[in-house]
Amino acid sequence: MKILFDQNLSRKLVKRLVDIFPNASHVQFHGLTQASDTEIWEFAKNQEFCIVTQDADYAERSRLYGSPPKIIWLRCGNAPTSQVEYILRTGVEAIQELMHNPVLDCLELY
Repeated sequence: MKILFDQNLSRKLVKRLVDIFPNASHVQFHGLTQASDTEIWEFAKNQEFCIVTQDADYAERSRLYGSPPKIIWLRCGNAPTSQVEYILRTGVEAIQELMHNPVLDCLELY
Protein backbone atom coordinates (compact mmCIF):
# COMPACT_ATOMS: atom_id res chain seq x y z
CA MET A 1 0.00 0.00 0.00
CA LYS A 2 1.69 3.19 -1.19
CA ILE A 3 0.76 6.24 0.83
CA LEU A 4 2.05 9.77 0.43
CA PHE A 5 2.01 12.10 3.41
CA ASP A 6 1.09 15.67 2.54
CA GLN A 7 3.22 18.62 3.61
CA ASN A 8 0.95 19.35 6.58
CA LEU A 9 2.01 16.05 8.22
CA SER A 10 5.36 15.17 9.77
CA ARG A 11 7.81 13.27 7.61
CA LYS A 12 8.64 11.29 10.77
CA LEU A 13 5.45 9.31 10.13
CA VAL A 14 7.18 7.47 7.28
CA LYS A 15 9.60 5.76 9.68
CA ARG A 16 7.12 5.48 12.55
CA LEU A 17 4.62 3.59 10.38
CA VAL A 18 7.01 1.51 8.27
CA ASP A 19 5.70 -1.71 9.86
CA ILE A 20 2.19 -1.19 8.44
CA PHE A 21 2.98 1.11 5.48
CA PRO A 22 6.38 -0.04 4.16
CA ASN A 23 5.94 1.91 0.92
CA ALA A 24 5.01 5.21 2.57
CA SER A 25 6.65 8.44 1.51
CA HIS A 26 6.38 12.18 2.11
CA VAL A 27 5.99 14.99 -0.42
CA GLN A 28 9.29 16.46 0.80
CA PHE A 29 11.16 13.34 -0.37
CA HIS A 30 9.96 14.01 -3.93
CA GLY A 31 10.76 17.71 -4.13
CA LEU A 32 7.11 18.68 -3.75
CA THR A 33 7.42 20.92 -0.69
CA GLN A 34 6.31 24.01 -2.61
CA ALA A 35 4.03 22.14 -5.03
CA SER A 36 0.38 23.03 -5.48
CA ASP A 37 -2.40 20.64 -4.53
CA THR A 38 -2.88 19.93 -8.24
CA GLU A 39 0.78 19.02 -8.71
CA ILE A 40 0.73 16.71 -5.69
CA TRP A 41 -2.55 15.16 -6.89
CA GLU A 42 -1.05 14.43 -10.33
CA PHE A 43 2.17 13.08 -8.83
CA ALA A 44 0.22 10.73 -6.54
CA LYS A 45 -2.01 9.65 -9.41
CA ASN A 46 0.93 8.90 -11.72
CA GLN A 47 2.95 7.12 -9.02
CA GLU A 48 -0.06 5.20 -7.62
CA PHE A 49 0.06 6.78 -4.16
CA CYS A 50 -2.84 7.32 -1.79
CA ILE A 51 -2.61 10.82 -0.29
CA VAL A 52 -2.79 11.19 3.50
CA THR A 53 -3.70 14.75 4.39
CA GLN A 54 -5.43 17.12 6.78
CA ASP A 55 -6.34 19.39 3.86
CA ALA A 56 -10.06 19.47 3.04
CA ASP A 57 -9.25 20.54 -0.53
CA TYR A 58 -8.15 17.00 -1.38
CA ALA A 59 -11.39 15.53 -0.06
CA GLU A 60 -13.34 18.01 -2.19
CA ARG A 61 -11.23 17.21 -5.25
CA SER A 62 -11.89 13.52 -4.60
CA ARG A 63 -15.64 14.19 -4.56
CA LEU A 64 -15.39 16.05 -7.86
CA TYR A 65 -13.01 13.79 -9.77
CA GLY A 66 -13.00 10.46 -7.97
CA SER A 67 -9.86 8.38 -7.79
CA PRO A 68 -7.06 7.77 -8.40
CA PRO A 69 -5.54 8.91 -6.19
CA LYS A 70 -7.45 7.80 -3.15
CA ILE A 71 -7.51 10.16 -0.18
CA ILE A 72 -7.16 9.55 3.56
CA TRP A 73 -8.46 12.73 5.16
CA LEU A 74 -7.38 13.09 8.78
CA ARG A 75 -9.97 15.12 10.70
CA CYS A 76 -7.97 15.51 13.91
CA GLY A 77 -7.01 19.15 13.62
CA ASN A 78 -3.51 20.26 14.56
CA ALA A 79 -2.67 17.05 16.43
CA PRO A 80 0.76 15.88 17.57
CA THR A 81 2.51 13.30 15.42
CA SER A 82 1.91 10.60 18.04
CA GLN A 83 -1.85 11.14 17.78
CA VAL A 84 -1.74 11.04 13.97
CA GLU A 85 0.23 7.80 14.19
CA TYR A 86 -2.37 6.35 16.57
CA ILE A 87 -5.25 7.34 14.27
CA LEU A 88 -3.59 5.69 11.28
CA ARG A 89 -2.73 2.54 13.23
CA THR A 90 -6.25 2.14 14.57
CA GLY A 91 -7.68 2.87 11.13
CA VAL A 92 -5.50 0.43 9.20
CA GLU A 93 -8.38 -1.96 8.41
CA ALA A 94 -10.51 0.90 7.05
CA ILE A 95 -7.50 2.08 5.03
CA GLN A 96 -7.07 -1.39 3.55
CA GLU A 97 -10.77 -1.41 2.63
CA LEU A 98 -10.36 1.98 0.93
CA MET A 99 -7.41 0.72 -1.07
CA HIS A 100 -9.13 -2.46 -2.23
CA ASN A 101 -12.65 -1.17 -2.85
CA PRO A 102 -13.00 0.43 -6.30
CA VAL A 103 -16.09 2.44 -5.34
CA LEU A 104 -14.42 4.21 -2.40
CA ASP A 105 -12.42 7.37 -3.10
CA CYS A 106 -11.96 9.10 0.25
CA LEU A 107 -11.73 7.92 3.85
CA GLU A 108 -12.21 10.29 6.77
CA LEU A 109 -10.44 9.31 9.98
CA TYR A 110 -11.01 11.04 13.33
